[in-house]
Amino acid sequence: MVTELPRRVVLKLSGEALASSASDQTIDANTVDFLATEISSAVARGNLELAVVVGGGNIWRGATGAMAGMNRASSDLMGMLGTVINALALQDAIEAHGRQTRVMSAINMDQVAEPYIRRRAVRHLEKGRVVIFAAGMGNPYFTTDTPAAQRAAEIEADIVLKGTHGGVDGVYSEDPRKNPQATKYDELSFDEVIAKDLRVMDMTAITFCKDNHLPLRVFDLMLPGNLGRALDGHAVGTLVH
Repeated sequence: MVTELPRRVVLKLSGEALASSASDQTIDANTVDFLATEISSAVARGNLELAVVVGGGNIWRGATGAMAGMNRASSDLMGMLGTVINALALQDAIEAHGRQTRVMSAINMDQVAEPYIRRRAVRHLEKGRVVIFAAGMGNPYFTTDTPAAQRAAEIEADIVLKGTHGGVDGVYSEDPRKNPQATKYDELSFDEVIAKDLRVMDMTAITFCKDNHLPLRVFDLMLPGNLGRALDGHAVGTLVH
């Protein structure tokens, strides 16, 4: 099945997607190059404006630090800085494939990234640049799922694409890695996600998408060509709307 093609898209990547089980590196160069290849190939086809929100879980998780006794706000700030490191790595890899990029940070750090300004972000997208949003929203107590939804609403994106890794190719009734009999959903409503307490994104992001009529597609980003198929409107993964 092919649906109406999106024009402006926000792609959400977890920080762990930049690492690799085959390497002990926090950021695996081959994995980042694969992601950059997928993103560059998608944008090269034209008629697409792509923004990326990247997490920082491969470097630091604020909740983990808080559980160890750290101040939650300080620990979350460390996680936000981790997302900037990941954004710079992704920027370098995408530009190595000949695509112009801009990293925009919710925390001002003028020597490494532009400050996030909505109108400027939209202008970069209109000029064909890949925009990478870093540092979440600049506020503690939020995962990077929520700023992905918020930025998508702010720039009037058509859809949020949540790229998974680890072999999970959509939304399931249970973790399919633990229960092979888990049921995969091809399509869900936001109300169903909330009622079933399905771990698609964090619940704040889900309710934000629901309230702002922002569809979400969850798919396996690490399968070669899958990003292109998702952008082409093919029914990969799970559509939540």
